[in-house]
Amino acid sequence: MKRILVIDDAATVRMYHKSILQSEGYEVEESINGIEAIEKALQNPFDIYIVDINMPKLDGYGFLKELRELDIPQAPAIMVSTESDEMDKKKAFVCGANYYLIKPVKPEQLTAVVKLLIGEVRQ
Repeated sequence: MKRILVIDDAATVRMYHKSILQSEGYEVEESINGIEAIEKALQNPFDIYIVDINMPKLDGYGFLKELRELDIPQAPAIMVSTESDEMDKKKAFVCGANYYLIKPVKPEQLTAVVKLLIGEVRQ
């Protein structure tokens, strides 16, 4: 079973993403900020990361930069944010994001991108 880490400081957003992904059969864990997410990734790397930008302690950009420097198996990361500015998207990709979605995310949009990035899309 593929493991996903949802990183967002808003409990409602974490629950929303978690319910969508669990209904697709994924094992989902949550983190409230980038520091907690790094700790979880070091203990047991995930198959994909769903990352918010604006969080306390360590934001999504900082999390991705640190994650990409770790000597662990690397996995795709989807940046999910209310920030829709082109500069935010560019910064996310520079920091190591593989995809950028703008909140609120539609369930079918989230699952389609997750399946694509972890190689579960059938041609």
